[in-house]
Amino acid sequence: MQKSAPLFTPVLIVGCIIILTGFAIRASFGVFQIPIAEEFGWLRAEFSLAIAIQNLAWGIGQPIFGAIAEKMGDRKAIVMGAVLYAIGLVASAFATTPGAHQFYEIFVGFGVAGTGFGVILAVVGRAASDKNRSMAMAIATAAGSGGQVIGAPMAEWMLGFMTWQSVFLCFAAAILAVLLLLPMMRAPEAATKAELQESMGEILKKALKDPSYTMIFLGFFSCGYQLAFVTAHFPAFVTEMCGPIMPGGVLHSMGITTTSALGAVAISLIGLANIAGTIFAGWLGNRFSKKYLLATIYALRTVIAAAFILTPMTPTTVLIFSISMGSLWLATVPLTSGLIAHLYGLRYMGTLYGIVFFSHQLGSFLGVWLGGRMYDTYGSYEAVWWVGVGVGAFSALIHLPVREKRIEAMA
Repeated sequence: MQKSAPLFTPVLIVGCIIILTGFAIRASFGVFQIPIAEEFGWLRAEFSLAIAIQNLAWGIGQPIFGAIAEKMGDRKAIVMGAVLYAIGLVASAFATTPGAHQFYEIFVGFGVAGTGFGVILAVVGRAASDKNRSMAMAIATAAGSGGQVIGAPMAEWMLGFMTWQSVFLCFAAAILAVLLLLPMMRAPEAATKAELQESMGEILKKALKDPSYTMIFLGFFSCGYQLAFVTAHFPAFVTEMCGPIMPGGVLHSMGITTTSALGAVAISLIGLANIAGTIFAGWLGNRFSKKYLLATIYALRTVIAAAFILTPMTPTTVLIFSISMGSLWLATVPLTSGLIAHLYGLRYMGTLYGIVFFSHQLGSFLGVWLGGRMYDTYGSYEAVWWVGVGVGAFSALIHLPVREKRIEAMA
């Protein structure tokens, strides 16, 4: 029965909507960097630390929510995540000190964990047939990019007629609204008899003793560093460093008249390009070695980032970078999660992916926090950018020795 299952199941559709909504909100935080800092007179590092803490909490919460989903049910984990997400957004809207804002971002981070890739991809993977699994995960991941397409421009638009606090309250209502779709989200167990007999402790011990799992864990660090740094700081980076938008030019005729608007559009373009890139990565993942695909993606990211920082920044180079990097943006997610499912089975995929994702979020924390810290110290993002180039090269190399043969479940 499972082999004949269609690609677009209710589980996949609802999962896409949840991820799209959660990521639209998360991807918009870079737009609030300057308005919040200017209102309260905070240093750039203060708001950067809040977003960094959010990313770290997301990483800590991911394996926790993966385990909750596997023990208590997927839908309960998603409800808990959405409620925490909303609490964090509402509390942040009323925060007036850096410390309070940073503390409330812990709730937002756990909320993203409960409504994000770790839980949703595990459900989608179980609901999909073997033939469609890689593509289904890619489509769910691409939905996150869809959120990124609309998130930053929507926040920029809403800030035009309401305060940033009101935008946060609207976002809280949006993430709670997706819970109305949860009755449609039921996924069967998709595990072998041997996998069902294994305890979580046994599969964790098996994975943690496997050098390939360690290499996947270390390699995911740079993905988080690069993505979080760009999401949090790129709008401000473009606003302050990019050349002027020329009157009468193509961008000006499209309504993009300021570098602030260009920064928001750049984040949107990254998400738009990544929809195609992620789905293409899922298609490739069904046909070629996932570890070599991952190494190639990280290598291409490294080259693109180095070329961008070495080239004088103009509106044209910003758009070229956004499309190029966007095509590789979340392409690592379906390949990494698919590789984990292939190596260790589907039974505890959410927990195993959650642990690997913690490395991603350690990178996210460092990328966001270091970006703000070094900007306040040196008045430039260049050093932080080159660190991202270096860790990207490291990730490209460390995936090459990964052993891609599945470890059989213990009898």
